[in-house]
Amino acid sequence: MKHLPKHLQPRWRYLAVGIETWPDADLDRGSFQRDLWYAAQNLYGDAGSAEADLTVLSFHFTEGDGETIVRAHRGTEERARAAIAALDSIDGHPVGVRVRGISGTVRACEERYLNGRTGHGQQRDVVFENESTPAVVRDTRVDVEVEEGFAGATRLDFE
Repeated sequence: MKHLPKHLQPRWRYLAVGIETWPDADLDRGSFQRDLWYAAQNLYGDAGSAEADLTVLSFHFTEGDGETIVRAHRGTEERARAAIAALDSIDGHPVGVRVRGISGTVRACEERYLNGRTGHGQQRDVVFENESTPAVVRDTRVDVEVEEGFAGATRLDFE
């Protein structure tokens, strides 16, 4: 089969997305893709979500921090941003997502906005509610283990 001429080929935009959740969450590309499709479908219906054609290209996630690239048709970037913003949980784990930027090529998207920015957490003990408690420390964030799961804090809360 022959390729389409350049002027007939679909034009894409690539959205760099940062993902943040509790350290014990285990997310993968498939679950992120599924929940993104559901979010787009709930916002725009079948026809609108098919027009945007949101596809997760790369997915990296470790210890509560992650990043991914989402592909969307040119002209549907705002719809893609809204669908991504509508994600409040992935595979039952609460998440925070943020579009870091939009680019015209995958390479430019990786170089400008991603480049392995996911931080690796350190396991250490902190004093929380007057007791020594295990926590995961990532940059300026501290996720303290409590009975119900985790409690979010910053380094300023402990200094």
